[in-house]
Amino acid sequence: MRFARSRHPTGLSSGSSGRKVADGALLLMRNNGHIFIDVSHVVEHGMITYKGLPAPIICDYLSREASKVHYAEGTTFQIGKIELVANTGTYVDTPFHRYAHGKDLAELTLSSLAHLDGRVFRSKPNVRAIGRELFDNHDLTGKAVLIHTGWDTHWRTEQYFEEHPFLTREAAEHLKASGVTLVGIDSYNIDDTSDRTRPVHSILLGAEIPIVEHMCNLKKLPDNGFTFSAVPAKIKGFGTFPVRAFGVVAA
Repeated sequence: MRFARSRHPTGLSSGSSGRKVADGALLLMRNNGHIFIDVSHVVEHGMITYKGLPAPIICDYLSREASKVHYAEGTTFQIGKIELVANTGTYVDTPFHRYAHGKDLAELTLSSLAHLDGRVFRSKPNVRAIGRELFDNHDLTGKAVLIHTGWDTHWRTEQYFEEHPFLTREAAEHLKASGVTLVGIDSYNIDDTSDRTRPVHSILLGAEIPIVEHMCNLKKLPDNGFTFSAVPAKIKGFGTFPVRAFGVVAA
């Protein structure tokens, strides 16, 4: 999908080679003619992602000042230290998050996380329970299906944790049957948190379909015609980890 040369939904002209910060996302026009649209939140010290889980602690392990004794004059380095729960910022859930014998971060293939054909579906305002009808009559085989609810506008507020949009069991069953590769959402949880069986996680992760939660800036992506990537660190024995999620659109 190509946009008119005069203006992109990102706010960058097709002839631009500069960069712009918008709604917390870095949009970078490369010389190879692609726009990279960041759809992940910044992880910061003290930031709460999920109510009841601790905030990350981000600090120096070796400060620049302390590093001076190890290097020549004028040469310094910083080595950072971070303590965080896996469910921090924008993150991907693997089957191991839900199932003891499911694939963990180290076992997921890159083909299930990177350079996927993306589709954005936009739910109606004030709709909490998102049903299968949003996805009807679309070929979703092999797609990264991203649900734009606009809930990310409440990020880092008390409202973010309450009455959030979610997918229904029927929607999850439909996405599974449609052969999607990945599902993402810009909401607090892809499940209704009042349902302790977590049907959407259970259905999708049971089918080895990764889930990306707490996305942002999906309004900047077109409905289709882009590739999507959300790759975590390759960690054994972990089911969830933050990602740098982004879409790539041809100029």
